Amino acid sequence: QVQLVESGGGLVQAGGSLRLSCSVSGRTFSRYAMGWFRQAPGKEREFVAAISWSGGGTNYADSVKGRFTISRDNAKNTVDLQMNSLKPEDTAVYYCATSRQTYASGNRYNYDYWGQGTQVTVSS
Repeated sequence: QVQLVESGGGLVQAGGSLRLSCSVSGRTFSRYAMGWFRQAPGKEREFVAAISWSGGGTNYADSVKGRFTISRDNAKNTVDLQMNSLKPEDTAVYYCATSRQTYASGNRYNYDYWGQGTQVTVSS
């Protein structure tokens, strides 16, 4: 059974930082790309960042480029999202997901397993 557990969400002021972490079990973690998505109230789930199976390739949504950094540790089966210079519009539930592919896709339909999500709230 594949399980993904996110942690690290919380409340932060605009301009602050948070680091999200996702731990994966039940799958050969190092074979697949990983991604982070987010969903704000009343909006569809949107792509945030992705990382290839090796960590050598990354992909970011334009809205987070230069502020967020995705990384992975294949020895620990974890993927992290470092979020800096946070803005109120970054407020959402953040989800990590495992991809069916090895490359860092931004297409949510390439992802098959999802975590339960962690809330990030950025106050102005």
